[in-house]
Parts: sequence; structure tokens; C-alpha cells
Amino acid sequence: MSDPRNVAHAKKIVQQKHHQETKPERKSKKGKKSSAVAAVNGQLTAIATTQPPPPEPKQEHVPGEHEKSVAVLSKLKDMEFHSKANIEALAQLTLTIEDELKQKEFSNGLGEVYSAQDGFHTKLGALIQSYEAKCESLKPSA
Repeated sequence: MSDPRNVAHAKKIVQQKHHQETKPERKSKKGKKSSAVAAVNGQLTAIATTQPPPPEPKQEHVPGEHEKSVAVLSKLKDMEFHSKANIEALAQLTLTIEDELKQKEFSNGLGEVYSAQDGFHTKLGALIQSYEAKCESLKPSA
């Protein structure tokens, strides 16, 4: 009788080959994705110092683009919620370390983490505002 690990491995190889044979070419999308990621990363650093850009004129929209953008917006808002929870937890820990435990030597390090989290939260909020405007521009006309 054969080893079940070998059988599972062989099955995985067959599935991968089948997936590669049926998978459509996506060369053009890969370039778009990396440039979109670079645009988002560049925009994330510039958003805190600039105002959101004016709404762009309506363009041809890819079907489903609005729905995917709304899903991304939802994930960003979820990150913002957790970021706020992290800020509150850090504030509570700061009080505990300084007041209850009297471990002042750790308060500076915790303060730096708090500042970094607060900066992240602020930039994320600005990104969400500009992305909401983009989602509104992608809304299909009724």
C-alpha cells in the first residue's frame, strides 16, 4: 500500500497542473497591480500633507470595479477600527505602567509606540476619505 503523503502530494501536483492549464493569461493585470500598490503606498505618505484630489471626471468603468472598491474600503475601515482600539489599549497600558507599576523606564518606549500608532491612524483616516471619494466616482449610473 502506498504512503498517504505521497498520494496527497500527487493529487496536489495534478490539481496545480490542471489549474495552470485552465488559468487565463494575466500578464497585463500584474503590471497594473504593482503600479496600483506603488500608487497607494506613495499616496499614503503624501495624504497627510495634501488635501484629497478633486473628483475625477467619469470614465469607463470595468464591471465589478465598484463592488471590489467597496470591499477594499470596508477592509480599510476595519483596519481603522482596530487601529483606534490599539491606541486605546496603549493608553491604558501607559497608565498601568506609569501609575500602578511605577516602571517609568518603559513609558518612553510605550509613548513612541503610541505616537507611531496614532500617526498610522491619522494617515489611514485620510486615505479612507480619499478612497471613499473614489468609490463614489465609481458608482454605476442608475
